[in-house]
Amino acid sequence: MQSRRWWRSPTAHSLDRRDALQRATHRASIREQRSTTVPLITRKSESIMSGYNLTHLQQLEDESIHIIREVVAEFENPVMLYSIGKDSSVMVHLAMKAFYPGKPPFPLMHVDTTWKFREMIEFRENYARKELGLDVIVYINEEGVKAGISPFVHGSQKHTHIMKTEALLQALNKYKFDAAFGGARRDEEKSRAKERVYSFRDKNHRWDPKNQRPELWNLYNAKVNKGESIRVFPLSNWTELDVWQYIHLENIPIVPLYYAAKRPVVERDGVLIMVDDDRMPLEEGEVVQEKVVRFRTLGCYPLTGAVESEATTLPEIIQEMLLAKTSERQGRVIDYDQAGSME
Repeated sequence: MQSRRWWRSPTAHSLDRRDALQRATHRASIREQRSTTVPLITRKSESIMSGYNLTHLQQLEDESIHIIREVVAEFENPVMLYSIGKDSSVMVHLAMKAFYPGKPPFPLMHVDTTWKFREMIEFRENYARKELGLDVIVYINEEGVKAGISPFVHGSQKHTHIMKTEALLQALNKYKFDAAFGGARRDEEKSRAKERVYSFRDKNHRWDPKNQRPELWNLYNAKVNKGESIRVFPLSNWTELDVWQYIHLENIPIVPLYYAAKRPVVERDGVLIMVDDDRMPLEEGEVVQEKVVRFRTLGCYPLTGAVESEATTLPEIIQEMLLAKTSERQGRVIDYDQAGSME
């Protein structure tokens, strides 16, 4: 029997070719969509991720906030030392950010030597206490007050040791703080450059710079025995320029003494000392002059030198600082006294 042949008309073959062409075109279209869609997704992802690149100041802010939160998580009774200066203002601002919308879960503590500028005390009361509503401990060495300790009578070394150093130790012992935030920065001077972020203190609050663990990968040593404590420096990696730029960027309130204005001063040993109240005795030949000055650093007014300046705004202060060839602590009289310095 002859096998049956199947045959197809030319029209059928034409339809098959058309279907095949349509399927091939469809597959090519899908491939083209995939080839264009994937790079678009990639580019979009790259665009989104580029928004997470932090600026230098944002990186410093992030590091400092992490340190502050880490201390609160690891220690039972921390405190933030508050000197009322620009670094303290930045540190308080960071603490407010770290726990927003709540308040920092620790008090501020100001060791008052009773010789601070009057404007500093006004700023402490109006800003830290009233505006921010923070718990501010003010500690004064009453024994030193009774003894009449004065930088003019007893010298900068004895005054600073009794009214500041001893007062701080008394306060730490009284309130049993196991961690104390400080605003020191490594770029300020050589003894501070040796501090770790977590700086260990023994039961007598002594610091041994040679016995410190390295802080690799931002790992901090928070293990202390009873009676021991840690000084914590969230601004360790900041510079003076960083601080001023951050104050400008965040619009942080600071003591008006940082801005240039006419102030009564006398020149003593090459340093302009502001006559802030009637307790300052004038030496022979000294005359009070009105000069346009400001302060790069703040402390006890008899021990803090002013600089002649026209900088009345933050941008002008930053510009002036960029051109300065001296340290901000050049105006601290106490830093010239070897026994009274941090070193």
